[in-house]
Amino acid sequence: MQSSLGDVICLQETKAHKSQLTEDFLTPAGYVSHWAQAEKKGYSGLATYSKIPPKDVRFLGVEDFDKEGRVLITEFEKLTVVNTYFPNSQEAGARIDYKIAYCQALEEELARLTSLGVPLVVCGDYNIAHKPIDLANPKRNEGNPGYLPQERAWIEHFLSKGWTDTFRKLNPEKVEYSWWSYRFQARSKNIGWRIDYNCVNPLLEEKIAKAWIQTGVTGSDHCPVSLELSI
Repeated sequence: MQSSLGDVICLQETKAHKSQLTEDFLTPAGYVSHWAQAEKKGYSGLATYSKIPPKDVRFLGVEDFDKEGRVLITEFEKLTVVNTYFPNSQEAGARIDYKIAYCQALEEELARLTSLGVPLVVCGDYNIAHKPIDLANPKRNEGNPGYLPQERAWIEHFLSKGWTDTFRKLNPEKVEYSWWSYRFQARSKNIGWRIDYNCVNPLLEEKIAKAWIQTGVTGSDHCPVSLELSI
């Protein structure tokens, strides 16, 4: 994300504990970093890098989700950035109840902050493709994690509460993806999903200058999704 406070970079599924990392990862030139790590090593986790140190950093405050390193909230002078890694609902919806409980707990905290007049950006891997345009084979995936009816219903509900999917607002008909399976040469065939989002609350909707997906960036099964705000 880019704005007058400089770049803020949000990483999800970092899988590492800070104790495992060198200073090159913890404090790259010009940045400070903050981490949310899972109790289980090699699992989940978040990192937020910023050029300006945040005023405050905290987790969601719900043990069931904080112990998996699911939310990292960084407060700056003009906005608050919520870095989040939504749970995967897993095959046959094995973890769908946990995921929906997470969605509801996060939404409750975001609503509380919005009611206090806090401009919010929610960056992360939502692990949900919202509509058929957001994945290459929607019909074939209707029973698969990331496109289950409960997941699509939640994100539809979330956006109906005044939240803006910044990429889709500026690119209503554009077909681009942010994740591709490592299997079946999915990336080279562009058989992908758009499951990574930068969403903003109404206090920032008019500040969206640019929203794009960096599909040319490789090195992961995901690619960066970017947002520029005029603040």
